[in-house]
Amino acid sequence: MSRTILTIDDSRTMREMLRATLSTSGFTVVQAEDGRHGIEVLEGMAVEPDVIITDINMPRMDGFQFIEEVRGNPDRRAIPILVLTTESDSEKKQRARLAGATGWIVKPFDPTKLVDAINRVAA
Repeated sequence: MSRTILTIDDSRTMREMLRATLSTSGFTVVQAEDGRHGIEVLEGMAVEPDVIITDINMPRMDGFQFIEEVRGNPDRRAIPILVLTTESDSEKKQRARLAGATGWIVKPFDPTKLVDAINRVAA
């Protein structure tokens, strides 16, 4: 059975790179354009995603707010959330961890390492 990954990024190019990488690796990919759209997509999914990948810097709702909202729902606390961002600041990493992020990957991503990280956190 294929794992479903919800990706959230305001960059169309990044969404396409993620879709191509993850689809090629056998994942089902569902996409959202920002945190608010991510919540809307998540609420509309028939089955919870196996992993969520979110950017931090986005309009309407940033990644921190998105993670906090997802973690605020007891039914979604166990979904692994990977942050994929250009940010590498340790304070932001700590803030994401405190919000409930499972892991942190800095862009540009290495496709093999991203797939490995997804398989690790989804196991």
